[in-house]
Parts: sequence; C-alpha cells; structure tokens
Amino acid sequence: MQAPPQALWPWLTQVRLAPYSYDWIDNLGRRSPRELLALPEPIVGDRYTTAGRRQMGRIVSLEHERQLTGTILGAFLSYLLLPGEHQTTRLLLKVVMNPSRLLAPALSVADLIMARRQLLNFKALAEQGPHHNKR
Repeated sequence: MQAPPQALWPWLTQVRLAPYSYDWIDNLGRRSPRELLALPEPIVGDRYTTAGRRQMGRIVSLEHERQLTGTILGAFLSYLLLPGEHQTTRLLLKVVMNPSRLLAPALSVADLIMARRQLLNFKALAEQGPHHNKR
C-alpha cells in the first residue's frame, strides 16, 4: 500500500472498535469508523474487536507499528506490517484455526472474502491520510 507503517498502524488498532470488513454482515449494518479516534495504544489483554455492538476476543501479542495478534472464537489472527521503499507498507494477515474437517472449506472461503474486504478498507483509509476525531 502507498502509506508507511505509522500511517497504517492507527487504523489497524481501531479493529478494537469495529471489524472493518463487510459492516452489513459483521457489524449489524453499523459503519466502521472512517476517522481516527483518540484511542490509547493497545496492550495485550485488550479486546480484539467489536462486532454487532459486542466486544469480542482479546489481543494476545503486539509490537508497535509491526504486528498485532488477536484471538476470537477459537481463531488467531496475526497482522504483520512490513515497511517497503518509498513510504509503502505490505500488510499480511495470517489466520489460524482448527475447525472440523467438514467446516474447514466453508470457513476458509468465508474468511478469505471477509479478510480481503478488511485489508482493502485498511489500505484505503491509510492511503487517504490522517483524519482525526478526538472523541
């Protein structure tokens, strides 16, 4: 993406407020914030996300502007920010879960669709530049 890790990080940490994927599915139609809110830096043990007005999961590992890992519903989601040349960042997401053999294909496809939307939303928001709201 055409934004440095320090521009992407605040958006990524706002996953604590909303899923940033398809809001009509994950967030009961409530739009994920499109401005940066004055959130404290996350710490291990903080909630991982909020979906459908419910706080879900926990942050289990993080390194400022480098990686954030959360757990939700038995899955672990790790985001890795890799700085590139010319103020760019590569954002990687790894999802690890242990579903039954029957559910695995369906969950994998659904997660691919939702995760792709989430990463594209983070990309667009980080590239638009800082938009702050001091709520």
